[in-house]
Amino acid sequence: MNRSFHKSQTLRFYDCSAVEVKSKFGAEFRRFSLDRHKPGKFEDFYKLVVHTHRISSSDVTIGYADVHGDLLPINNDDNFCKAVSSANPLLRVFIQKRDDGALRPGT
Repeated sequence: MNRSFHKSQTLRFYDCSAVEVKSKFGAEFRRFSLDRHKPGKFEDFYKLVVHTHRISSSDVTIGYADVHGDLLPINNDDNFCKAVSSANPLLRVFIQKRDDGALRPGT
């Protein structure tokens, strides 16, 4: 049986240090990967998310779904590193404009 692998599947099987990120802004989803052991700074992640989703106003709130399904904020280096280190195998990120109210995964 011949199976074809997507790039993200290849990263998961061959590079254990890669964390797949699936981000959602409105109805749009984007995927990219980060190094689990060197995720970088929150500010760089924030800029990457804003650029990836082509958000003109960078005034957004970023959150992630933890392993229990709870939505937690990503707003500094500490909770960004916690989000990356706890991702297994996927880090689900939700982006919402700050003036849209509370951050909710279903919106």
